[in-house]
Amino acid sequence: MRRSESFVELAERFLAMLRDERGASEHTLRAYRREVRGFAEYLQETLGDAGIKAVEHTHIRGYLGVLYDKGLSKTSAARALAAVRSWFKWMAKAGLVENNPALLVSTPKLPKHLPRVPGVEELNRVMNSLEQGLGIREQGLGEEEREAATWPERDRVIFELLYGCGIRNSELVGLDLASIRWADDAVRVFGKGKKERLVPLGDEAAAAIRAYLPLRQTRLEAAGKAKLVHDGPLLMNMRMRGACRLTTRSVGRIVKSIALSRGLAADVHPHTLRHAFGTHMLEEGADLRAIQEMLGHERLSTTQRYTQLTVGQVQRVYDETHPRAR
Repeated sequence: MRRSESFVELAERFLAMLRDERGASEHTLRAYRREVRGFAEYLQETLGDAGIKAVEHTHIRGYLGVLYDKGLSKTSAARALAAVRSWFKWMAKAGLVENNPALLVSTPKLPKHLPRVPGVEELNRVMNSLEQGLGIREQGLGEEEREAATWPERDRVIFELLYGCGIRNSELVGLDLASIRWADDAVRVFGKGKKERLVPLGDEAAAAIRAYLPLRQTRLEAAGKAKLVHDGPLLMNMRMRGACRLTTRSVGRIVKSIALSRGLAADVHPHTLRHAFGTHMLEEGADLRAIQEMLGHERLSTTQRYTQLTVGQVQRVYDETHPRAR
């Protein structure tokens, strides 16, 4: 008789599937690894060798209780529950369980709020300052923050692609020089699940890249890495370490440092610029499905949640378009 797989072994099979079959990003894998492994270890302690079919919704509720006792927020608990649901959904499809007990557990009610998006004028002011090459004062900065203070041409490219193209931080650092499709005025992006899409490349973003490329080449050649000039990453780290590719963490520091130095809110981060891309295009009348395509959202409902319409904007659209409003 074949030994039934342990909870931890099933968790590892699920994580391997995410990596090998769905092409999940390292960020996604880290999140699922933390949540699914944590629950699998809880089941191992609670149920021992009872097997995966013995798991009921009460065990999942019990695990959420443990998370709350550890001081985790409702948002963190909801994230853990979503990962557990995905795990059981995969096991149900694979015939390892008959149903998904996680579907019987309600998602914790989360506070409804939309992140504040900088206005068009605010972001234009930042972009113009970057175009003029205004750096950040280095006095008092730590070594990590200096990454954002010494290469304004590269940092302008970062802002132009995050806000001008609406791409994710992970998509940004994954760009290679060959990702810029000059003939198509587009950027070739690989999003979640390695799904490919072409995003329009605006004139300002194209100008920023052209201004940055000669400096990129000079630094690469000086570091003895000329082979990366034509085939390497688009965005380089300052010290030219390893493959020279800039990390998502460094992009986050750069965006925050520049935002603070230009008078933007302290909570501005790369995703804020992506959010602003969608919101500002919607405000200017762009079609929601076109925004969905550019953002790489699989479902239109995601784009609807992602963008924000104020009451005034909704009223204006109604007044301008509905025949009974005039």
